[in-house]
This record gives sequence, C-alpha cells and structure tokens, in this order.
Amino acid sequence: MAENIGTRVVIFLECINCNLFRYTTKKNRYNTSMPLALKKFCPFCLKHTIHKERKK
Repeated sequence: MAENIGTRVVIFLECINCNLFRYTTKKNRYNTSMPLALKKFCPFCLKHTIHKERKK
C-alpha cells in the first residue's frame, strides 16, 4: 500500500548567524505546524548554532 505523500514536506533549515548554510529535512505539516528550529553544526561559523526553518 502506498502511504499518503502529502503529509510530509521537505523544509530547509538556515543558520541564524550567517544565513548561508542550509540543511534539508522533512517534517509532518499536520503535527508540527509551527516553524522548526534545531541546533545544528554550521561549517561557516565553526560551531553549533540554531538553524530555523526558512520559506522556499
């Protein structure tokens, strides 16, 4: 059986310090309606920073 493809969407996470490095990930748009913010490593800042979801 095929699963419903419309619930998971691809999002981009962008560093709040340099606004350069972007991670891609997926999220469920129904369970997580607020913008996502994760702490990830930024190779330009050379430290762990908060990466927020950006609009496409």
